[in-house]
Amino acid sequence: MTDVRKIYPRDRVVLREVGLRDGLQLVKTFPPTDAKRRWIRDEYAAGVRHFEVGSFLPAKTFPQFVDVREIVATVGSLPGGHGIALVLNERGANEALASGVAEIATVVSATEEHSRANANRSRESAIANVKRLCELRDASAHKPIVNAAISMALGCSIAGAVDPKEVIRLVEKCFEAGVDAVGIADTVGYAGPKAVGALTGAAVKIASGKPIIVHLHDTRGMGIANASAALDEGARVLDGSLGGLGGCPFAPGATGNVVVEDLVFLCESKGFATGIDIDRLIAVRSILRETMPNEPLYGGLARAGLPCGTAAKAA
Repeated sequence: MTDVRKIYPRDRVVLREVGLRDGLQLVKTFPPTDAKRRWIRDEYAAGVRHFEVGSFLPAKTFPQFVDVREIVATVGSLPGGHGIALVLNERGANEALASGVAEIATVVSATEEHSRANANRSRESAIANVKRLCELRDASAHKPIVNAAISMALGCSIAGAVDPKEVIRLVEKCFEAGVDAVGIADTVGYAGPKAVGALTGAAVKIASGKPIIVHLHDTRGMGIANASAALDEGARVLDGSLGGLGGCPFAPGATGNVVVEDLVFLCESKGFATGIDIDRLIAVRSILRETMPNEPLYGGLARAGLPCGTAAKAA
Protein backbone atom coordinates (compact mmCIF):
# COMPACT_ATOMS: atom_id res chain seq x y z
CA MET A 1 0.00 0.00 0.00
CA THR A 2 1.21 3.53 -0.79
CA ASP A 3 2.55 5.24 2.32
CA VAL A 4 0.39 8.34 2.65
CA ARG A 5 3.04 10.00 4.84
CA LYS A 6 5.49 9.99 1.93
CA ILE A 7 2.94 11.53 -0.43
CA TYR A 8 1.65 14.06 2.12
CA PRO A 9 4.47 14.64 4.65
CA ARG A 10 3.49 16.63 7.73
CA ASP A 11 6.68 18.71 7.70
CA ARG A 12 5.88 20.68 4.54
CA VAL A 13 2.99 22.10 2.55
CA VAL A 14 1.66 20.24 -0.49
CA LEU A 15 -0.23 22.21 -3.14
CA ARG A 16 -2.41 20.15 -5.46
CA GLU A 17 -3.31 21.27 -8.99
CA VAL A 18 -7.02 20.51 -9.41
CA GLY A 19 -7.55 22.45 -12.64
CA LEU A 20 -7.48 19.35 -14.83
CA ARG A 21 -10.57 18.00 -13.03
CA ASP A 22 -12.44 20.57 -10.96
CA GLY A 23 -11.26 23.35 -13.24
CA LEU A 24 -12.63 21.65 -16.36
CA GLN A 25 -15.90 20.26 -15.04
CA LEU A 26 -18.04 23.14 -16.33
CA VAL A 27 -16.08 24.66 -19.22
CA LYS A 28 -17.61 24.85 -22.68
CA THR A 29 -14.28 24.18 -24.37
CA PHE A 30 -11.37 22.23 -22.96
CA PRO A 31 -7.77 21.45 -23.89
CA PRO A 32 -7.04 18.45 -26.12
CA THR A 33 -5.02 15.61 -24.66
CA ASP A 34 -1.68 16.87 -25.97
CA ALA A 35 -2.28 20.28 -24.38
CA LYS A 36 -3.19 18.63 -21.07
CA ARG A 37 0.09 16.73 -21.23
CA ARG A 38 1.99 19.98 -21.83
CA TRP A 39 0.09 21.57 -18.94
CA ILE A 40 1.20 18.76 -16.62
CA ARG A 41 4.79 18.61 -17.83
CA ASP A 42 5.26 22.37 -17.68
CA GLU A 43 3.80 22.58 -14.16
CA TYR A 44 5.94 19.62 -13.16
CA ALA A 45 9.01 21.50 -14.45
CA ALA A 46 7.90 24.44 -12.25
CA GLY A 47 7.84 22.15 -9.21
CA VAL A 48 4.21 20.93 -8.98
CA ARG A 49 3.95 17.22 -8.12
CA HIS A 50 0.27 16.58 -7.25
CA PHE A 51 -2.35 16.66 -10.03
CA GLU A 52 -6.07 15.92 -9.92
CA VAL A 53 -6.23 14.40 -13.39
CA GLY A 54 -9.96 13.99 -14.05
CA SER A 55 -13.02 11.92 -13.23
CA PHE A 56 -14.09 8.41 -14.14
CA LEU A 57 -17.53 9.49 -15.29
CA PRO A 58 -19.52 8.61 -18.44
CA ALA A 59 -17.66 10.03 -21.43
CA LYS A 60 -20.92 10.94 -23.17
CA THR A 61 -21.82 13.30 -20.32
CA PHE A 62 -18.30 14.50 -19.50
CA PRO A 63 -16.25 14.46 -22.74
CA GLN A 64 -13.54 16.57 -21.10
CA PHE A 65 -12.50 13.46 -19.15
CA VAL A 66 -12.61 10.90 -21.94
CA ASP A 67 -8.79 10.86 -21.92
CA VAL A 68 -8.45 10.42 -18.15
CA ARG A 69 -6.49 7.16 -18.51
CA GLU A 70 -3.92 8.84 -20.77
CA ILE A 71 -3.60 11.71 -18.28
CA VAL A 72 -3.16 9.24 -15.40
CA ALA A 73 -0.33 7.65 -17.38
CA THR A 74 1.27 11.03 -18.11
CA VAL A 75 1.49 11.95 -14.44
CA GLY A 76 2.60 8.44 -13.51
CA SER A 77 5.51 8.66 -15.96
CA LEU A 78 7.02 11.65 -14.14
CA PRO A 79 9.36 10.82 -11.22
CA GLY A 80 7.52 11.80 -8.04
CA GLY A 81 4.39 12.74 -9.97
CA HIS A 82 1.19 11.93 -8.08
CA GLY A 83 -2.17 11.62 -9.84
CA ILE A 84 -5.60 11.85 -8.21
CA ALA A 85 -8.87 10.83 -9.90
CA LEU A 86 -12.46 11.36 -8.78
CA VAL A 87 -14.96 8.50 -8.65
CA LEU A 88 -18.61 8.57 -7.60
CA ASN A 89 -19.64 4.91 -7.77
CA GLU A 90 -18.30 1.37 -7.89
CA ARG A 91 -18.07 1.33 -11.67
CA GLY A 92 -15.87 4.39 -11.62
CA ALA A 93 -13.83 2.97 -8.76
CA ASN A 94 -13.08 -0.21 -10.69
CA GLU A 95 -12.05 1.80 -13.74
CA ALA A 96 -9.81 4.00 -11.61
CA LEU A 97 -8.18 0.98 -9.98
CA ALA A 98 -7.55 -0.55 -13.39
CA SER A 99 -5.89 2.69 -14.56
CA GLY A 100 -3.22 2.48 -11.87
CA VAL A 101 -3.89 6.00 -10.60
CA ALA A 102 -2.01 6.74 -7.38
CA GLU A 103 -4.97 8.22 -5.48
CA ILE A 104 -8.73 7.88 -5.74
CA ALA A 105 -11.04 10.60 -4.41
CA THR A 106 -14.73 10.45 -3.67
CA VAL A 107 -17.29 12.82 -2.14
CA VAL A 108 -19.67 12.89 0.82
CA SER A 109 -22.07 15.83 1.16
CA ALA A 110 -22.14 17.68 4.47
CA THR A 111 -25.93 18.03 4.34
CA GLU A 112 -28.66 15.53 3.68
CA GLU A 113 -30.40 17.97 1.33
CA HIS A 114 -27.36 18.37 -0.92
CA SER A 115 -26.59 14.65 -0.85
CA ARG A 116 -30.10 13.81 -2.06
CA ALA A 117 -30.11 16.53 -4.73
CA ASN A 118 -26.57 15.98 -6.02
CA ALA A 119 -26.09 12.21 -5.74
CA ASN A 120 -29.61 10.91 -5.12
CA ARG A 121 -28.52 9.12 -1.97
CA SER A 122 -28.39 9.67 1.78
CA ARG A 123 -25.21 10.61 3.57
CA GLU A 124 -25.14 7.21 5.26
CA SER A 125 -25.33 5.61 1.83
CA ALA A 126 -22.44 7.84 0.76
CA ILE A 127 -20.38 6.64 3.75
CA ALA A 128 -21.19 3.05 2.78
CA ASN A 129 -19.92 3.91 -0.71
CA VAL A 130 -16.67 5.18 0.85
CA LYS A 131 -16.30 1.94 2.82
CA ARG A 132 -16.86 -0.11 -0.33
CA LEU A 133 -14.22 1.93 -2.16
CA CYS A 134 -11.74 1.16 0.64
CA GLU A 135 -12.59 -2.54 0.37
CA LEU A 136 -11.93 -2.44 -3.37
CA ARG A 137 -8.62 -0.68 -2.71
CA ASP A 138 -7.60 -3.34 -0.20
CA ALA A 139 -8.36 -6.09 -2.70
CA SER A 140 -6.49 -4.39 -5.55
CA ALA A 141 -2.92 -5.03 -6.65
CA HIS A 142 -1.41 -1.57 -6.20
CA LYS A 143 -3.59 -0.24 -3.36
CA PRO A 144 -3.86 3.49 -4.09
CA ILE A 145 -4.48 6.17 -1.52
CA VAL A 146 -8.18 6.86 -0.94
CA ASN A 147 -9.49 10.23 0.15
CA ALA A 148 -13.04 11.38 0.84
CA ALA A 149 -13.95 15.04 0.53
CA ILE A 150 -16.77 16.54 2.58
CA SER A 151 -18.47 18.89 0.12
CA MET A 152 -20.48 21.90 1.30
CA ALA A 153 -18.56 21.62 4.58
CA LEU A 154 -18.68 25.36 5.28
CA GLY A 155 -22.08 26.24 3.91
CA CYS A 156 -24.61 24.56 1.65
CA SER A 157 -26.28 26.08 -1.41
CA ILE A 158 -29.48 24.20 -0.52
CA ALA A 159 -29.58 23.96 3.28
CA GLY A 160 -27.66 27.13 4.11
CA ALA A 161 -25.62 27.08 7.31
CA VAL A 162 -23.84 23.82 8.19
CA ASP A 163 -23.16 22.67 11.76
CA PRO A 164 -19.37 22.15 12.12
CA LYS A 165 -20.03 19.31 14.57
CA GLU A 166 -21.89 17.47 11.83
CA VAL A 167 -18.95 17.90 9.47
CA ILE A 168 -16.56 16.53 12.09
CA ARG A 169 -18.88 13.56 12.58
CA LEU A 170 -18.62 12.84 8.86
CA VAL A 171 -14.83 13.24 8.95
CA GLU A 172 -14.71 10.63 11.74
CA LYS A 173 -17.04 8.33 9.77
CA CYS A 174 -14.80 8.55 6.71
CA PHE A 175 -11.69 7.66 8.70
CA GLU A 176 -13.58 4.79 10.32
CA ALA A 177 -14.51 3.58 6.83
CA GLY A 178 -10.81 3.26 6.03
CA VAL A 179 -9.77 6.34 4.04
CA ASP A 180 -6.20 7.60 4.13
CA ALA A 181 -7.12 11.29 3.98
CA VAL A 182 -10.17 13.53 4.30
CA GLY A 183 -10.89 16.79 2.52
CA ILE A 184 -13.03 19.63 3.78
CA ALA A 185 -14.43 21.72 0.95
CA ASP A 186 -15.96 25.19 0.91
CA THR A 187 -17.62 24.14 -2.33
CA VAL A 188 -19.60 27.32 -2.91
CA GLY A 189 -17.27 29.80 -1.21
CA TYR A 190 -19.55 30.73 1.69
CA ALA A 191 -17.06 30.94 4.55
CA GLY A 192 -14.55 33.40 5.96
CA PRO A 193 -11.24 32.79 7.75
CA LYS A 194 -12.71 32.34 11.24
CA ALA A 195 -14.99 29.48 10.19
CA VAL A 196 -12.36 27.87 7.95
CA GLY A 197 -9.73 28.04 10.68
CA ALA A 198 -12.00 26.59 13.34
CA LEU A 199 -13.18 23.68 11.18
CA THR A 200 -9.67 22.95 9.94
CA GLY A 201 -8.28 22.90 13.47
CA ALA A 202 -11.00 20.52 14.66
CA ALA A 203 -10.47 18.20 11.67
CA VAL A 204 -6.68 18.17 12.08
CA LYS A 205 -7.07 17.30 15.75
CA ILE A 206 -9.15 14.17 15.12
CA ALA A 207 -7.12 13.08 12.07
CA SER A 208 -4.25 11.89 14.30
CA GLY A 209 -1.59 12.86 11.78
CA LYS A 210 -3.45 11.74 8.65
CA PRO A 211 -3.83 14.39 5.95
CA ILE A 212 -6.63 16.93 6.04
CA ILE A 213 -7.00 18.43 2.56
CA VAL A 214 -8.52 21.90 2.38
CA HIS A 215 -10.36 22.70 -0.84
CA LEU A 216 -11.46 26.31 -1.22
CA HIS A 217 -13.35 28.35 -3.79
CA ASP A 218 -12.89 32.07 -4.26
CA THR A 219 -16.56 32.82 -4.92
CA ARG A 220 -16.68 35.76 -2.53
CA GLY A 221 -13.02 36.75 -2.59
CA MET A 222 -12.09 34.93 0.62
CA GLY A 223 -9.98 32.16 -0.92
CA ILE A 224 -6.48 33.31 0.01
CA ALA A 225 -7.53 34.58 3.45
CA ASN A 226 -9.23 31.24 4.10
CA ALA A 227 -6.15 29.33 2.94
CA SER A 228 -4.01 31.36 5.33
CA ALA A 229 -6.37 30.53 8.20
CA ALA A 230 -6.24 26.82 7.28
CA LEU A 231 -2.45 26.86 7.31
CA ASP A 232 -2.46 28.54 10.72
CA GLU A 233 -4.64 25.72 12.07
CA GLY A 234 -2.42 22.91 10.85
CA ALA A 235 -3.55 22.14 7.30
CA ARG A 236 -0.64 21.08 5.12
CA VAL A 237 -2.48 20.09 1.92
CA LEU A 238 -4.28 22.77 -0.12
CA ASP A 239 -6.05 22.58 -3.47
CA GLY A 240 -5.85 25.25 -6.15
CA SER A 241 -6.15 25.58 -9.92
CA LEU A 242 -4.09 27.36 -12.51
CA GLY A 243 -5.66 30.72 -13.24
CA GLY A 244 -8.47 29.97 -10.77
CA LEU A 245 -10.23 27.73 -13.28
CA GLY A 246 -13.37 26.06 -12.06
CA GLY A 247 -16.75 26.73 -10.59
CA CYS A 248 -19.63 24.91 -9.06
CA PRO A 249 -23.08 24.45 -10.64
CA PHE A 250 -24.58 25.20 -7.22
CA ALA A 251 -22.84 28.59 -6.92
CA PRO A 252 -24.06 31.05 -9.58
CA GLY A 253 -21.39 33.61 -10.41
CA ALA A 254 -18.61 31.55 -8.84
CA THR A 255 -15.12 32.52 -9.93
CA GLY A 256 -13.69 29.05 -9.42
CA ASN A 257 -11.00 27.52 -7.26
CA VAL A 258 -8.34 29.41 -5.38
CA VAL A 259 -5.60 30.45 -7.81
CA VAL A 260 -2.71 28.04 -7.31
CA GLU A 261 -0.12 30.66 -8.30
CA ASP A 262 -1.37 32.92 -5.51
CA LEU A 263 -1.37 29.98 -3.09
CA VAL A 264 2.34 29.47 -3.78
CA PHE A 265 3.02 33.11 -2.93
CA LEU A 266 0.91 32.88 0.23
CA CYS A 267 2.72 29.78 1.45
CA GLU A 268 6.18 31.17 0.72
CA SER A 269 5.29 34.47 2.42
CA LYS A 270 4.27 32.50 5.54
CA GLY A 271 7.54 30.55 5.59
CA PHE A 272 6.29 27.31 4.02
CA ALA A 273 8.60 26.17 1.24
CA THR A 274 6.65 24.75 -1.71
CA GLY A 275 9.45 23.95 -4.15
CA ILE A 276 7.46 25.71 -6.88
CA ASP A 277 8.86 28.43 -9.16
CA ILE A 278 6.09 31.03 -9.40
CA ASP A 279 7.23 32.64 -12.66
CA ARG A 280 7.45 29.26 -14.41
CA LEU A 281 4.04 28.34 -13.02
CA ILE A 282 2.46 31.56 -14.29
CA ALA A 283 3.95 30.90 -17.74
CA VAL A 284 1.85 27.71 -18.02
CA ARG A 285 -1.25 29.92 -18.30
CA SER A 286 -0.33 30.41 -21.98
CA ILE A 287 -1.63 26.87 -22.62
CA LEU A 288 -5.02 27.83 -21.18
CA ARG A 289 -5.18 31.06 -23.18
CA GLU A 290 -4.32 29.12 -26.33
CA THR A 291 -6.82 26.27 -25.87
CA MET A 292 -9.62 28.00 -23.91
CA PRO A 293 -9.49 31.63 -25.07
CA ASN A 294 -12.97 32.45 -23.75
CA GLU A 295 -12.41 31.17 -20.22
CA PRO A 296 -11.57 33.95 -17.73
CA LEU A 297 -8.33 33.53 -15.79
CA TYR A 298 -7.75 35.06 -12.38
CA GLY A 299 -4.82 35.73 -10.09
CA GLY A 300 -3.01 38.60 -8.43
CA LEU A 301 0.51 37.31 -9.13
CA ALA A 302 -0.17 36.89 -12.84
CA ARG A 303 -1.56 40.44 -12.97
CA ALA A 304 0.93 42.31 -10.82
CA GLY A 305 4.01 40.07 -10.69
CA LEU A 306 6.23 39.34 -7.74
CA PRO A 307 7.22 42.23 -5.46
CA CYS A 308 10.49 43.90 -6.40
CA GLY A 309 13.40 41.94 -5.01
CA THR A 310 11.42 38.74 -4.45
CA ALA A 311 12.96 35.60 -5.88
CA ALA A 312 10.66 33.68 -8.20
CA LYS A 313 12.19 30.36 -7.31
CA ALA A 314 10.87 28.82 -4.12
CA ALA A 315 13.38 28.25 -1.35
